[in-house]
Amino acid sequence: MGNVINLNRFRKRAEWETSAKQADVNRAKFGRTKAERSSEEKQADQAKAHLDQHRIDREEQP
Repeated sequence: MGNVINLNRFRKRAEWETSAKQADVNRAKFGRTKAERSSEEKQADQAKAHLDQHRIDREEQP
């Protein structure tokens, strides 16, 4: 006869593993400090401003 498996324990372990994976994703996505967020936002604004300065505005021909 094979090993007896407690299905509740198996279900709870599977649930725990999926929640742990989701926690890792959330930590990577939201786990930044305020300084890191503001620095990244500042760099994005500077890049956008740099592109806007080099934009060529052309009048549309009817």
